[in-house]
Amino acid sequence: MAFPLPEKPSITVFPFINMSGNPKQEYFSDGITEEIITGLSKVPRLFVIARNSTFTYKGKPVKVQQVAEDLDVRYVLEGSVRKSEDRVRITAQLIDALSGDHIWAERYDRNLKDIFALQDETTLKILQALQVNLSADEQYITYRKSTDNLEVYLTCLFMLYRASSSGQFLGNF
Repeated sequence: MAFPLPEKPSITVFPFINMSGNPKQEYFSDGITEEIITGLSKVPRLFVIARNSTFTYKGKPVKVQQVAEDLDVRYVLEGSVRKSEDRVRITAQLIDALSGDHIWAERYDRNLKDIFALQDETTLKILQALQVNLSADEQYITYRKSTDNLEVYLTCLFMLYRASSSGQFLGNF
């Protein structure tokens, strides 16, 4: 590494790959990525690279060690999303960028209505793999939800995706 790593665990979350075969579902995989970044960012004992920095690597073949050095992180999370009607499959792998070893990997197959619980579970598993223990307050802050309505959530993801693609700024949407 060109620079010393932060003292606390440091991670970047690569944009999850849309494996659905439908380019119109790109907003969904981007939304999953963003939700995981947001969940991890709420933990003060974790250094998380911002979405805008991470998304510069979207769609590009990269070497984990090089990205880790470029962004000064120890861990990289990568994954994919497949959505088909009312089902979703998410795979995620946590990689130690210094060694290149996978330290955790998981595949989730769920009903789409369970997407919020799935995002929370994925974030918690990542924190466990990084050996970051959360206090009760940190758990509440990390996993509180803003909506339980899947239709509202998907509409928000789609609007955020369209706005980010067009360069518009939505503020705290």
